[in-house]
Amino acid sequence: MYDTVSWTMFVQSASILLREGLEVILILSALIAYLLKSGARHHLPSLYIGAIIGVVASFGLAMIIESFLGEEQSALLEGVMLLLAAGLMIYVSGWLFVKQDPRAWQSYINAHADQALQSKQSGLAIGVLAFFSVIREGAETVVFYHALTKAEGGWTSAIVTGFVVAAITLAFLFVAMRLLTVRLPLRPLFMVTSAFLFVMAFRFLGDGVHELQEAHLLPESPINLPALLSTIGFQKTLEALLPQLVLIAAAATGFAAFQFKRSPA
Repeated sequence: MYDTVSWTMFVQSASILLREGLEVILILSALIAYLLKSGARHHLPSLYIGAIIGVVASFGLAMIIESFLGEEQSALLEGVMLLLAAGLMIYVSGWLFVKQDPRAWQSYINAHADQALQSKQSGLAIGVLAFFSVIREGAETVVFYHALTKAEGGWTSAIVTGFVVAAITLAFLFVAMRLLTVRLPLRPLFMVTSAFLFVMAFRFLGDGVHELQEAHLLPESPINLPALLSTIGFQKTLEALLPQLVLIAAAATGFAAFQFKRSPA
């Protein structure tokens, strides 16, 4: 039986991997389902390769951050990564939303069989998106586990057990998400995936600006926000909040224009 300290280490270890891995699982599951449902199965290898490279690169990035970069430089690197990932997610989210109509999607595929999802460039974009989704969370995971094991004098049985339990849990969640999303009709799948990627882009955009503030590249003007807004990802500084509000306004404008275009004359 574990004592109180061991249980605490078990919970901390499991929570690190679960917290950092859940977002990756959700993003990859949504992208896989979208590729399968849209007839772009041939891009799955690009997604898996991007994710695997992201895992490997996470360890290298974590070593660089811990060994060679100071706090400000690591914040700058993470901020840039977050903003790049946000940009990719915004692009894919908007693309999926525009192609939500099954008839429009089929017409698009027929008219552009050698472009978009059928093109090598799109396969690369999918791989890069998977890469950035994994490496950001992966590097943080490695750093957190390094700090935890250093504080506890190494990989204790409680930390290892927590890691293994969390990994198994994430594997089950990944399978469940794949089964759930693949069974969705095409239009709801595109809508759900588009909305999810937009929410993630919203969060990454705010976090990216915040990291640049941590690197002292941008000023900070704190503002008071209700706790609920902060919880769902709204930033507490004016400089980080403004880009998020601009993104929401742009999305609302695009949505209105899309609905107007679809409405009968």
